[in-house]
Amino acid sequence: MSVLKSRPVLRWLVPVTAAATVIGGGAALGTFAAQAEPSLPPRTAAELLVDLQTSRLEGLSGTVVQRADLGLPPLAGLAGGELGSLLTGTHTLRVWHSGPDRQRIALLDTLGEKDVIRNGRDVWTWDSRTNTATHRTLPTEGGEPAAPELPATPQQAADQALAAIDPSTEVSVGRSATVAGRDAYELALAPRDAASLVHQVRIAIDAREHVPLRFEVFADGSDQPAFEMAFTQVDYARPAADQFAFNPPPGVKITEESVERPAGAHRAERPAGERPQARTVGEGWTMVVVARLGGAASGGAGKPAGAPPAEVAGVLDALPKVSGDWGSGRLLTGKLFSALLTDDGRLLAGAVTPERLYEVAKG
Repeated sequence: MSVLKSRPVLRWLVPVTAAATVIGGGAALGTFAAQAEPSLPPRTAAELLVDLQTSRLEGLSGTVVQRADLGLPPLAGLAGGELGSLLTGTHTLRVWHSGPDRQRIALLDTLGEKDVIRNGRDVWTWDSRTNTATHRTLPTEGGEPAAPELPATPQQAADQALAAIDPSTEVSVGRSATVAGRDAYELALAPRDAASLVHQVRIAIDAREHVPLRFEVFADGSDQPAFEMAFTQVDYARPAADQFAFNPPPGVKITEESVERPAGAHRAERPAGERPQARTVGEGWTMVVVARLGGAASGGAGKPAGAPPAEVAGVLDALPKVSGDWGSGRLLTGKLFSALLTDDGRLLAGAVTPERLYEVAKG
């Protein structure tokens, strides 16, 4: 849907390298408080989509809370601490935005703080636990990195969901709400294909400023969000310039990194035999990613090159065994996605039922 391709209100996002660094850790903050439903003039789904397209965000600051309950088994052997922390629990961030080239995100943790600051071409990341910082300078041209795969704000989460709207999506208007003290409309997105594990995506949109204030994903058969991200406090005044100035604390260790490469330089690539061969099957809500990893679903003596390390293989061996006319392997399931690792070294994953993965695996 073209109306969603270039929404100015969503262009304040932090560069991918910065956002990926700040996401991680967590602090329990309790649940989002339910408030009375406000009385708002009626608006259609199409009008709300236009509101998102035409809104202009000059400045913003606030507190964002993110909570995930994906129903996953223990993943300590499959993911690092920061990635694993994103899949469960509650996290809080402070965000500041002042135009397209000034943003800041601060992850507040019980044991410290992680910051990502963009000020023009300068991008700083800082970790208070280790008192380390990284500085990089964005290129003068083509310096806008792609949006992070993991959303850091309700705006970013809404952008990723809305950009995928196609005929497979049913769009409707939900109940109005009050989020962070602001009256908001609710836009609801639902897949038409029963093979999707997503029941509905709900986006609360500020009734006056037209900015996404809350983003919720509901799994099929559940009335509680499996993933939720919302502002608990928001201010649309442009933040002061000093919010985007990084002042290194005493004793900080700074690492300089460059994102620019000399003309003709190419990123180092692994040999073709070591690169996963990935493709996608299907579209929209039921798209499945298929990758050939070169290993098997379990470790052990005589495992082929590229098979999982022993500690990972141990976790994989704890997953349920499955088999069918497609072959055999191990299955990982959560509320919003399924992943199948076959014994012949294929990984299939998507926000779909296991039956859909088996269908794709059969070919």
